[in-house]
Amino acid sequence: MYPAALGIEILCIMSAQIGQSVSFLLFGYHDLFGITTSYVLGYGLASFTTFCTIIGRYDTSNELDGCCSALEHDGRHGFVANLKTTFKNFREGIRKIPYLHSQKDLRHVIKTSLYVMITAESACILTAETVNLVFFRQALWLSIPISLFIAAFAIVVIEAYKQTRNTIE
Repeated sequence: MYPAALGIEILCIMSAQIGQSVSFLLFGYHDLFGITTSYVLGYGLASFTTFCTIIGRYDTSNELDGCCSALEHDGRHGFVANLKTTFKNFREGIRKIPYLHSQKDLRHVIKTSLYVMITAESACILTAETVNLVFFRQALWLSIPISLFIAAFAIVVIEAYKQTRNTIE
């Protein structure tokens, strides 16, 4: 499951880093406003990309195949295939957003998106942004691998727990 989780997290980390870096360039990182804005912009952009990826996982029958369920189905395909699938799902999600209001299961989409963002994506984003803030300009090489490891591990633990619970029941 780990290669599938890494594909999802690479898109998330890229978004968080872009959002935080844009904020640092615009507002600086020496005062509370710049730091707060960097967290908000990084988290917001990463949340948006995660949401789009989840939306892009709909199949043609309009049934949701959530972000974490990708680990169960795509875990055997390897890292590169999962990374391509993640970016394809993101692109499809962007394309589907204008039609989201007509989705019959919109409440489930929002619930699934919030569940994924609150659990694993929060660990990913906050780790990346905090390490980046502490070592700004010196630590992208440090914040990205640490946050990828933590977030992908969090997603795998959540999915493994769900699978184990379903097997026991």
